[in-house]
Amino acid sequence: MLFSSAAVALGLLPLAFSHPLEKRQNALPPVNSATDESVLQLALYLEHLELSLYTGGYTNFTDAEYTAAGFPPGFRENVGVIADHEKTHSDTIATILTNAGKTPVPPCTYKFPYTDPVSFVDLANAITSVGIGAYLGGGALLTDDPELLTAASSIVTVEARHDAYLRAGVGGSPFPTAFDTALTSVFAYNLAQMFIVSCPQQLPITILPKLTVVAPIPPPIPNPPTPAGTPLKFNFDPSTFFVKVDPNAPLYIGLINMVTNVTFIETTSCGTGCVTAPVPKGAMGAAFAVLTTFNGGLNENQLTEFGALTAPAEVILS
Repeated sequence: MLFSSAAVALGLLPLAFSHPLEKRQNALPPVNSATDESVLQLALYLEHLELSLYTGGYTNFTDAEYTAAGFPPGFRENVGVIADHEKTHSDTIATILTNAGKTPVPPCTYKFPYTDPVSFVDLANAITSVGIGAYLGGGALLTDDPELLTAASSIVTVEARHDAYLRAGVGGSPFPTAFDTALTSVFAYNLAQMFIVSCPQQLPITILPKLTVVAPIPPPIPNPPTPAGTPLKFNFDPSTFFVKVDPNAPLYIGLINMVTNVTFIETTSCGTGCVTAPVPKGAMGAAFAVLTTFNGGLNENQLTEFGALTAPAEVILS
């Protein structure tokens, strides 16, 4: 079997060299609709964000600092490789848009709240989970464009490998859930806003009122997972809601976790603009909490369209 496999491989070599990759490098997928463009522009917006994040994670710390923080040899070099991948993703998406006569969204100015290699990796896990979610949610809008869907899918699998490597580097599970969590474009875009200082051009996507997880704050990549029943505390400003809400009306957290599943949890008030809610049973990995007056019956798209009082807040549960 070993020799027959080698013979097959050697037999394919002339074929591979007779059709060099250079001949296929310009075969980029087309942009066939306004939906295609909107998905690509959001993907590029998030790729710019990740490129800046990973470039900083490579340039701001030395190999010695990564080693002293407990990371394995070569970890910083691989952070640099991830930054290179993000650059390739950004350049490719920008070229696809340019070839279609569209103007690619430019990078913003960013601020990332990390101070050392460990806090960088914890933050990178959270941000990459948003990027993965955006690609999964955007893929549902590209079903009439198989070439573009395949191209997007080939990026999201690489993003997932990045995240697995980072999580393993801080002792977390590289695969904490059987399913990743998809995000709508509105929710993904809003999650990116906390790292934006300024932008030469924003996307035409609604920015929702902010929801913040304030306590208790578990380790960003907790191992073992955060137990069910652990109370989460959220702050918000009710004066920023887009709709009038009775101050005595019950509020709920819609927790989006794994695929597009939404679990509705009744909250307990801890004062004006403050609620607590327990982690539901079975919630793991990256989850996204949205404040709402609905106690169930909505999927993620409906929560985005009319059910959400706030933007999502990301909670890393495992």
